[in-house]
Amino acid sequence: MGYVPGVTLTKWRTVWSDRFPRIPLEIVEVEQPDQRQVLVDEVVDVCFVRLPLDTDGLHRIPLYEELPVAWVSKDHVVAAVDEVSLGDLADEDVRTEVTTFHVDLVALGEAVLHVPMSIARTQSRRDLVYRPITDAPSTTIAIAWRQDDGNELIEEFIGVVRGRTANSSRTAQARGKRKS
Repeated sequence: MGYVPGVTLTKWRTVWSDRFPRIPLEIVEVEQPDQRQVLVDEVVDVCFVRLPLDTDGLHRIPLYEELPVAWVSKDHVVAAVDEVSLGDLADEDVRTEVTTFHVDLVALGEAVLHVPMSIARTQSRRDLVYRPITDAPSTTIAIAWRQDDGNELIEEFIGVVRGRTANSSRTAQARGKRKS
């Protein structure tokens, strides 16, 4: 299973391990530009992706929206307010790709990172803060998998993500119990 930075898998991994203790999940962090390719190349069977995503040959289920934030140095003027608008950032050097270079620029007060809040939280640093951007579009996290992959375990995992119980008639486990 793959996931892009910022996605927290704890809830789904816990349900999976409770329901399928003998089938461990192998987890791989995937950079956002590679999220489609790792599915197409069968590096992962399922991936938590950040939309937009070319879904040709893929299934996808949107899961939740992420709040956009401005990630800045603690000394930056944006750090003094509770929230900002895109207009407030108009004169700033705004970057959207989290690289070591860009984070260093932000730490020096020379740039602002416009990222989902989940990324700012997971890569938190003492010298940086983030503030919600009130008028920026949110991003969507979804789960995606290949249309030509008939692996029953993928369907089981989709059931976990969708909140189906172990006894749901849509799980292979429950269907197997009814056949007995």
